[in-house]
Amino acid sequence: MPERKKVNLPFLFKKVADGQPITWLTCYDYPTAYLQEQAGVDMILVGDSLGMTMLGYDSTLPVTMDDMIRHAQAVRRGSANAFLVGDMPYMTYQPSVETAIRNAGRFMAEAACDCIKLEGGAAMADRIKGIVDAGIPAIGHLGLTPQSVSALGGFRVQGKSAALAKKIVDDAKALEKAGAFAILLELVPDRLCKLITERAENCIIMSLGSGPHAHGQLLIYHDMFGLYPKFKPKMAKVYGNAGEVILNGLKGYVAEVSSKTFPQPDNWFGMPDEEYDELLKML
Repeated sequence: MPERKKVNLPFLFKKVADGQPITWLTCYDYPTAYLQEQAGVDMILVGDSLGMTMLGYDSTLPVTMDDMIRHAQAVRRGSANAFLVGDMPYMTYQPSVETAIRNAGRFMAEAACDCIKLEGGAAMADRIKGIVDAGIPAIGHLGLTPQSVSALGGFRVQGKSAALAKKIVDDAKALEKAGAFAILLELVPDRLCKLITERAENCIIMSLGSGPHAHGQLLIYHDMFGLYPKFKPKMAKVYGNAGEVILNGLKGYVAEVSSKTFPQPDNWFGMPDEEYDELLKML
């Protein structure tokens, strides 16, 4: 595969203008980033979901900026050309606009990210504006926002009632006016996603479990390949059960070592007889 050009904002907006959906996946490590680069994925999100998929927490809340920076650096080393999004973890932007700008800047300076993403609607519009005014592209995140899952009543579809749907529509417009170049809609009804996409002005709308009518789609990599054992969300299509393949391989390894059928001669290295004889004399 010939090396592709670096994905940038004009490229993404051209895809939208041409009616070509944008591809977006989560990623947290170098080898996975390398594969996604080879596959031609447009955007990569180093999500705070790494707290659950990589670090084993029950939520995203314990994830720190240092966690995010380390993983984002690894992903950038694996993918030089995808549009890299750093996900702002819990309490790295909520306290103040200044806090938000400083932490967003870390993603850009330390991990070579192309933009940041943060959760929340109109209440976070001033954070989006501050970050954008500082010269950092920003993505908003509405619907199911995992950092606020307790307040939302759990991992469930958001905006099913007219009143709640109207709030999401208003929040999307507030983020757009604050300067967000894109908004992720997670787990909202498909018709609500379609409505927001149709009303968007110079703002890319991305869907995570929100139907086909957005400008592009995001999936969680670990959900796609059966690598997260705690639950299997409906919104994720499994493109290959890598988790099962890996588990079977691990069981095979344990069985072969236990039965002394691994290793075989092909799996180790020898030394010439004369050198071994000389070694015995030296001892």
